[in-house]
Amino acid sequence: MSAQPLRVGLAGLGTVGGGTWAVLARNAEEIRRRAGRSIAITAVADLDAAKAQTLTKGSARFTADAMALAKDAEIDVVIELIGGYGFAKEFVLEAIRQGKHVVTANKALLAIHGNEIFAAAQAKGVMVAYEAAVAGGIPIIKALREGLTANKIEWIAGIINGTTNFILSEMRDKGLAFSEVLKEAQRLGYAEADPTFDIEGIDAAHKATIMASIAFGIPLQFDRAHIEGISSLQAKDIRYAEQLGYRIKLLGITKQHANGVELRVHPTLISSKKLIANVEGAMNAVWVKGDAVGHTMYYGKGAGAEPTASAVIADLVDVARTLAIDSGHRVPDLGFQSAEIVMRSVVPIDEIESGYYLRLRVRDQPGVLADITRALADGGISIDAFFQREPDEGADETDVVLIAHRCIEKKMRDAIRKIEALKTVLSEVVVLRLESFS
Repeated sequence: MSAQPLRVGLAGLGTVGGGTWAVLARNAEEIRRRAGRSIAITAVADLDAAKAQTLTKGSARFTADAMALAKDAEIDVVIELIGGYGFAKEFVLEAIRQGKHVVTANKALLAIHGNEIFAAAQAKGVMVAYEAAVAGGIPIIKALREGLTANKIEWIAGIINGTTNFILSEMRDKGLAFSEVLKEAQRLGYAEADPTFDIEGIDAAHKATIMASIAFGIPLQFDRAHIEGISSLQAKDIRYAEQLGYRIKLLGITKQHANGVELRVHPTLISSKKLIANVEGAMNAVWVKGDAVGHTMYYGKGAGAEPTASAVIADLVDVARTLAIDSGHRVPDLGFQSAEIVMRSVVPIDEIESGYYLRLRVRDQPGVLADITRALADGGISIDAFFQREPDEGADETDVVLIAHRCIEKKMRDAIRKIEALKTVLSEVVVLRLESFS
């Protein structure tokens, strides 16, 4: 065992930074036994000197200049917990230029600039570890890069944003509107003051982008992901879906096809009998289908101080174990040897195939359903299930809800245009995708 501790510089002392310090201190001996050497945070960087003093009690050097950690010759590894992808990118690239290994929880940074960062790390022979960037404490990166390496991954579907899953769970359980539940999520600390990245699906798309690259050996292509959030979702759609035997989850989905790769995030109906449909609250789950292993599911806390710190420290242990290994024999950053990362096109959303949930506001009169089903049939689309809500007393309009069999999205869009042109259809059609994962 090396007598020399792994010397770590920690940039960013927010929630995850504080959790990393606490877990590393509490479990120092257990971690040493696993890593084969001690791991010590010897320097920290944050704009808040008082916070640093409270956390470290002066046991680590402090600087307000994070870039100083990247250039510090007495540091072996930097942990980037700054967030964003402006300064964080420059910090990580500078650390790599200085020959330092990098551990990061920054999914946005990797989804957008990961190709450049991984290329720089490979050229310098250093590691970039990022288990904490996807699904918090769930070791999904290690599972995809190592545990499932014998498999051809067919698809991944993940609940990978705890904020939106909490909101959807509360809307279903309490029948409340999105806006009401969002306020509650902000009060409880699940949602940020500006929740845009979460509720509009951007955070989930960052994570899905990373998983797609590892699963299929393709470059990171966040700019080609199809992204829809949950802000326009209505409580009645959650209720109607439930009546039909489905639950609505915001899923990050990536699938491999002969003509490319799907990469999409959107609200999705899933049978309530599926395990992933029953993941509630702020929990995360990732469902993976491999050709050899079949279905595997990874479940746990996707955020929070210590769950995310668990993943950060696991990366530090990996770095400690493999420092002496030639860079060409380490686990590749994206799971495939760099020369085997091949560009594959992302399938446009118009070309994907799924089932569909449709909700229409219609006149309560004979022949309405026949006109709607004719418009679908003209596009080669068949109906799996439907119901018509009894109109309110004295009203002459009501909701019709349909579940359509799988079809190409473009066909469904064409059919919806015809349906919306009907005089008996009184509003735009609400459309949600449905996945069986069979």
